[in-house]
Amino acid sequence: MSRPDPSTVRIDGPWTHRDVSANGIRLHVAEAGSGPMVLLLHGFAEFWWTWRHQLRALADAGFRVVAADLRGYGDSDKPPRGYDAWTLAGDVAGLVRALGERQAHLVGHAWGGMLAWSVAALHPRVVGSVSVLGGAHPLALRSAVTRTALRGRRSNQARALAHLFRFQVPLAPERGLVRDDAAAVERLLRGWSGEAWRRSTDCTETTRVFRRAMLVPGVAHSALEYYRWAFRAQFRGEGRRFTEAVDARPRVPVLQLHGAADPCVLLSTARDSAPWVGPRSRFETLPGTGHLPHLEEPVETSRALVTFLRLVSGHPS
Repeated sequence: MSRPDPSTVRIDGPWTHRDVSANGIRLHVAEAGSGPMVLLLHGFAEFWWTWRHQLRALADAGFRVVAADLRGYGDSDKPPRGYDAWTLAGDVAGLVRALGERQAHLVGHAWGGMLAWSVAALHPRVVGSVSVLGGAHPLALRSAVTRTALRGRRSNQARALAHLFRFQVPLAPERGLVRDDAAAVERLLRGWSGEAWRRSTDCTETTRVFRRAMLVPGVAHSALEYYRWAFRAQFRGEGRRFTEAVDARPRVPVLQLHGAADPCVLLSTARDSAPWVGPRSRFETLPGTGHLPHLEEPVETSRALVTFLRLVSGHPS
């Protein structure tokens, strides 16, 4: 598989592609519908297309839906720096304003969910609500990973995130991600998903598209920089400042939608995020579903999102 041009991620559908300047970089987005704005933030090894089902469903439900390629992914800019949580949160806040909105409802998967929670803490004026799929609050995740470290053994959550530690070394992880036409992306996504979706033709097609997107020049390095900052910041002053900044209960409602069989971010870790949810928050589980609820159970995921977003936005059904 050849190295694709970034523009190949602009897959056709009932949405419009555009470039938006925000926080000093260019971000590619796909947009559909009109109404209260919902901004979709993808996770590791994905790009905007991971939200294709929700783009349709939320637009049909009367929302303006925008799915972004995060910094370093897809057809967005891939600068050498800026993969810290402070800058990434600034990207999202800047994107909301650049799209002409004062506020948006943020929906994020995994890394995108942690980013949404961070934006709510660092830029609260631009956030109407937070929905997190297959993720946990940054401090809940950190606590789950380190809880047993002082006793000399790794927690279940640390074992589930073993790839985080493997990604810390230079160069080799990038090579591993793109080797054999990015076969590692398919192994990770299949390993994180529930059995039913893993065996489906949709899984085969979806992972094929994600593998090709990882081969876009610069994406593998950028994707790994998210992990590297998150780990190394724990030993730096900026990490302590970030912890203090996000360690506050948000004023906005939070929907947590989690697969009961998620082997990556454990259900117990997601539940430990309870101290960081605002009023009218909800926690819903999807039985038999793994780390990718928006892909594994797109109808149920979209239903939960529409119900929650109508409730918190006051948008009529």
